[in-house]
This record gives sequence, C-alpha cells and structure tokens, in this order.
Amino acid sequence: MIILVQMNWYPQERLSWKMVLFVTSMLMLLVQVVCRSPSGHCPTSHPLPITHKYYQSGDLLIAGIISQVFKFSDTVEFEEHPSSSSSDSLLHFISSLTYHAALELLSTKGRFIPNYKCDNQNNLVAVLGGPKSNFCLHMADVLCIYKIPQLLYGSAPVMNDKNQAVFLYKMFPSWTKQYMGMMKLLLHFKWIWVGVLYVDNEHGQRFVHKVLPVFSKHGICFDFITNFPSITFSSSFSEMVVGRKELSSLVMGSTAKAVVVYGEIQTIIVLRFFLRAAEIKDIPMRTKAKVWILTAQVDFTSINFQRSWDLAFIHGALSFGVHSKEVSGFDEFLRARHLASEKEDGFIGDFWQHAFECSLPSTTELMTDEEICTGEEKLESLPASVFEMSMTAHSYSIYTAVYVVAHALHAMYSFMQKHRGNANRGEKNLLYQQPWQFHEFLRRVSFNNSAGDQISFDQNVEIASGFDIINWVTFPNMSFLRAKVGRVDPKAPEDKVFTIHDNTIIWPHMFNQVQPLSLCNDRCHSGYSKKKKEGNPFCCYDCLPCPEGKISVLEDTNDCFQCPEDQYPNTNHDLCLEKRISFLSYEEPLGISLASLALSFSLMAALVLGIFIKNQDTPIVKANNQNLSYILLVSLLLSFLCTLLFIGRPKKLSCLLRQITFGIIFSVAVSCVLAKTIIVVLAFIATKPGSRMRNWVGKRLAISIVLSCSFIQTTICTVWVITAPPFPDFDTHTMTEEMILRCNEGSISMFYCVLGYMGFLASVSFVVAFLGRKLPDSFNEAKFITFSMLVFCSVWLTFVPTYLSTTGKYMVAVEVFCILASSAGLLGCIFFPKLYIIVARPELNMKGQITRR
Repeated sequence: MIILVQMNWYPQERLSWKMVLFVTSMLMLLVQVVCRSPSGHCPTSHPLPITHKYYQSGDLLIAGIISQVFKFSDTVEFEEHPSSSSSDSLLHFISSLTYHAALELLSTKGRFIPNYKCDNQNNLVAVLGGPKSNFCLHMADVLCIYKIPQLLYGSAPVMNDKNQAVFLYKMFPSWTKQYMGMMKLLLHFKWIWVGVLYVDNEHGQRFVHKVLPVFSKHGICFDFITNFPSITFSSSFSEMVVGRKELSSLVMGSTAKAVVVYGEIQTIIVLRFFLRAAEIKDIPMRTKAKVWILTAQVDFTSINFQRSWDLAFIHGALSFGVHSKEVSGFDEFLRARHLASEKEDGFIGDFWQHAFECSLPSTTELMTDEEICTGEEKLESLPASVFEMSMTAHSYSIYTAVYVVAHALHAMYSFMQKHRGNANRGEKNLLYQQPWQFHEFLRRVSFNNSAGDQISFDQNVEIASGFDIINWVTFPNMSFLRAKVGRVDPKAPEDKVFTIHDNTIIWPHMFNQVQPLSLCNDRCHSGYSKKKKEGNPFCCYDCLPCPEGKISVLEDTNDCFQCPEDQYPNTNHDLCLEKRISFLSYEEPLGISLASLALSFSLMAALVLGIFIKNQDTPIVKANNQNLSYILLVSLLLSFLCTLLFIGRPKKLSCLLRQITFGIIFSVAVSCVLAKTIIVVLAFIATKPGSRMRNWVGKRLAISIVLSCSFIQTTICTVWVITAPPFPDFDTHTMTEEMILRCNEGSISMFYCVLGYMGFLASVSFVVAFLGRKLPDSFNEAKFITFSMLVFCSVWLTFVPTYLSTTGKYMVAVEVFCILASSAGLLGCIFFPKLYIIVARPELNMKGQITRR
C-alpha cells in the first residue's frame, strides 16, 4: 500500500454554505452530462489550476490542504477573467481555492470532475488540514458531505453544525489545557497585570469572552485587551505600517511587562509589523522590554522583506507548543532534500527562491539581477529565521496525523482480513470502503510512535497530549533557539500537571536576567495592606501602613491581622515580638521601695507595741484602753506586713490571700478605732451623775464591737472566696509591649464591697470622733482619732480614682501605698502623741497629770 499525499495552496476566506451546495450540485450535474458521451470516457476538465501542490500516486490517498506561503498581489478589480496567467490574483479568492482543492480531491487525478472517478486509484481516506481555522472550516464544508475524516493540526474551527463536527479529528490537545497552563504560568511568576493581543476571529472572541474572565477570578487583571490589525495581502509595506501607531503606543507604552498573544500561525508577522511601526514612527515608549506569551497556534513565520529585521523582540518570549519530540531520521531527510528531489513538488521551487534568494533557471531572463539557484544549496546553512532543521510542534502534529491514519488503515485491513478470510480479498475490499466506515478505526487508534509518545484520542476526539512551554532565545546571526523549560501534562498527578524550570529561562535583555515583575503598581511590602483604587482594575491598589496593634508578614495582603495575645507588633509592623511579663517585682526599684517601707512601718508598729506593753501599768496606757490599743497595734503591724503579699510574682495562693487578708485585718484595725471612739464618748457620758451608761462601758463592749464589725467583713470575704475567688491572670490588652501578670479579683463587686465596708466603718469612726472632739482634755484621744480618720478617709477617697486610672503593676503599687499610708496615718495620729509622752515626757505620764487634764 502506497500512501499518497496531496498538499494544496492555503485558502483563507469562506464562501457561504448555500454557495457550496450550489457549486457542488452544478458540478455533479456537469459530471452526469459529460459522462454520457458516446465514447463512454470522461472528458478532461481544465479549470484554473492549483499551482502549488505535491502529489505521489498510490491506491489510497492521504491528502492535505495546508497553509505554507504568504504572497502579496494586486487587488482584483473584476474587470477581466482571472486567468491562470494572473493566478496570483486568485489569492483573494482564498475560500474558493479551499473549495476547489477539496473538490479536486474528489475527482480523478488530472480531471476536475467532482463526485466522479474513472479509476480505482487514489481513493481518498483522510485529509489533513491546518494550521488556520478558516482553512479547516472551508474544507469541512465540502468534505463533511462525504463523511471524509479530517485531521486538523492547528486551530480547529468552531463548528455550529454538530453533524459536521463528528468527522473532525483534532491533532491539537484540548484548549482548556492550554488556558489552564497559561493561567498557572502567569500566577507562577505573579504576573497579575498583563496585556492581551488577540486575533479577531471566532477563536479570539471566545478567548476574550470566556477565558479571560476565568483569569480575572484568579486575580489576573488586564492593562489592555485589543485585537490585532488584519493583514491585507494586497497592501504594500507602507500601507501596513500606517494605522498601527496607535496600537504600538498602547502596547509598548503599557506598564504591563507580560503580554499574552492569542493568535494563529502568521501572528509573528503582524507582531513584527507593529513593532516596526513603533520604530519608524519614533513612538515614545515606557519600555521596550516585554515578555511575549504566545499560544500554541502561533509559530515563527516571516515575509521576505522581514528577513533583515531584528529578532531581538522575541528574545526571552515564552510560548506554548503541542508536546513534541525529535523524530529519528528527520534531520537526514531534510539534508537529502534539494531543488530537483521531486519533480512533482509544486512548493520546493518557490521555497528555494525565497530561502536562498536566487532565481530558478527557468526564470533567469526575468530575474537577471539575482543569482541562479544551483540546486546544491544546503538547508542547514539557512538561519532559523528562514528555515528550522528541527521538527517544530506543528510539523510533529502533521507527522503524528499521518501515522494515525496509517495505523487506523492497518487496523481496518486486519479487521477485514480476520473476518473475510482472504488477504487479497481484504486488500481489494479496503479500496472500496466508504469513508464513514473508517471513522470507527480512527477513534480507537492507540500506538506508540517512533519518538516514544503514546498516541490516542480522548472522548472529545482530541489528541490525548499536553503542551510544552518553550523559551525563545535569539542570536545576532538571525537565528534562534526554542528551549523547552516546562510542561503542561494532563496525565501527570495533580501537583505535577504544570511544571516550570525557572532557573533555565532566559529573560529579555533589558531585564538583565532578573525575572520581570508585571504589576499595576509596586507590591505592598510586609507591614502594609492593600487598598483598592477607585475606578481602576482590582490589581491596582494603594499601600497603607498597618494600624497600631496589627501586622502583615506577606506581600500584597488584603488586611493586617492582630498578633497573638502574648506578642506585639514591631515598629515596622511586619513581625510579632514576645511581650515582656510585667508585675510588681522585688527586683525593681518600686518593689524594693515599697517592701522596704512596709518593713520599716511594721518595725515601727512592733516597736510601739513593745513600748506600750513595757509601759502597760502607766496611766496613759491604761487611760486609753490598753487592750484595744494592743489589738490595734497588732492589726496595724499585720497590715504593714500584708502588703508583702502584693509584691512579687502573682501565684494562686498569694492572689487568694492578699485582698482577703488585707480586708479582714484592716476591718479589725478600723473596728478597734471605732470601739475606742465609742468607748471615749460613752466614758464621758458615763461620768455624768445618774447616767446608766456605766453598765455599758467596759472591756466586753469594746470586744463586742471589734468582733461584730470584723465578723461582717469576714462573712463578705468568705462569700467572695466561695463564689468568685481571685486568681492569677494575664492582661494582654492593656499594655502594647507588656503582658501584665496580675491577680484577677474574680468579682469586682465583691472587691468594692470589702473596700466599701471599710469605708463605712471609717466614716462612722470619723463622725463619732468628730462629735467627741470637744471633750475635756482628760479624754482628748477623740481628737487624735478624728485626725487619724480624716487621714484614713482622705487616702482611700483618692485611692479609687487613682486605682482606676493606672494599669499593670502601678495599680498594685497604688493599693500598697494606700494601705501603708492609711495604716501609717492611724499609727502616727493615734499612738505617736502617747509615745512622745511615754518616751520624751515621762513626768506627764502621772495619774495626777491625767486627772488634772
């Protein structure tokens, strides 16, 4: 079996479906008429020939309608018949040429009689189409009528007719895989501010309206989205440059460093045109450095006069390409090609002239200013911008498509041989198979090609493959290299579907081999948060410093966050530091001072107690109710010492005891003062003749007052301990850089009940003492009690606002100071006058002196 390939000139524009049916019907009618001639032979028809084609004869025909060459021509004016001598003008009838090529495949070779064959040779089994979608669409209009399999290696057309779509086999992987890979590429490099250039066709519109919104949902926004200007092949270079100034200014003046180019095979030509326009028009540009991100449909193509143009624009570009490998023997095949290698090759002559800039011998009279092609020129001597010796992704897809057909034919032949028993008969039947019978074998094809890749179709009849990510590297000699730097492999595990090797990528020269950033504005560093700019895309934002108490540790955070409770932000608001634990310690000056003061006062109280005990038989000690004086001195001594529970690291026991101990001891002290005051007043009243108060004056009354008043405070403290006892606690909110270790009072209301009750006792004592302040000098202790209660109440009245206005260890210091000050006030005001008489004026400590006064 000989595989026959027919390749025709690329068509580009589409005729209406109705026109195709009309043309086909007329041609079929023509065949019926001419084939009724008496001779019984089909006369040869000679329509306008397709000059660029390649043909090898065989039993089965694998054909191709492929775009290869771009050519400029004059505009068709429809003033004369476009004869074969002016075949260049037929380039404007691109779609008609596609239909012509497709119909020629349905005719006997050399006779343009569509739908009629005069022999059993060249049976059409499949057609390869591409790389542009409109070629495939026009081709499908005709070939789908005959259910002929069509293998498309480029942009598959958007088929509105599902009945036609079933005959198309896409040698291009699913578009969604490419879009997913492109989005992952942008997000990998954090390029969230990009420009988009797209070809204005159905594919381009679908890309803009369906794919770009998905990009936006993942945080990518666009500086510009604009379509490419179309190339009119009848235009001159100057006409093509005109009108591209605005596009050049938009793209090259953009702040986006990454530009996505969604195009087709000739997109590089257009891209070079508008970059050239920017140079010619001297357009001011913010930067010329762009990372072009090209879709897999784009390949390097050029027009003859672009040959000398600089290739640096594509240096560092990243493109997607259908996964491909080097095919063994392909390089040797290319080296063996020369001008006279194939007599029926309608392409090689034109290619040879353009590639080597020479004239064929048959045209030397017309091209006297050019060298004559010898035919011995070497393809490997051409720069890559003219011809690449390696197999590109598009070529690999064509290579794979041919083998897909070959393997499907083999499967069909094996099936017939197995079920019909005779090999020769099976081969003969293979020639008479209808095209629709071939589809079942094509869809199920699965094999490993010579490059080691597994080839099969998925459920959507798309090649089950992935994409390579290619880095373009250019050289001064007008050559370039395509280096594979990554892969999009749908068959890989989820975390390896997209892979990229950053360290192997060559970036455009202006970036000095530093990965470029493509952002609307500079990133918000740590310590800042983003704030959207009104009226701008969501990728554009201002950077605001984090407020007090909050930090951000990552770039471009939407909001700052609080540090943990035991930490606080540093000055840059980008790091949390451990808070220092703060409490009133014995190791700091304030703690040492208060502890020293407490010990000093307690020593003084002990000293006064000792002096009073030593002089207990003296009149002044007896006259002032010595038992109450002893109890008061002991309670004052304990009051001074209980302040030591407030200093040092708060613990469970110390927190539980300090307020309770202070409350009960102080209640005893104030109760003693109250008892003294009452006893003094009652004693004066009892001295009056006929007074019944004498029965109340005595030790039992004093002890009863002290015990009853103390019992009430003890009851309050007991309820406090049972219901909501104090406990150690960390206050992490009051101080920014410190974590206060304090005693949580458990119940603030109970705490103020204890203080309130002491205040009540002190107030009663003050009132009673004040009322008895004018008693005779013999009972002048009421004056001292009045003054001591005045000091006591003053201290504790200032305590409440001061306590509430301070924080941390200073709250504790305030309470300690108030305890010391009020206790010292009682000690000094009540006992120091007596102590003065006992120590300094013993002559006054006589019964006669006391009685006289």
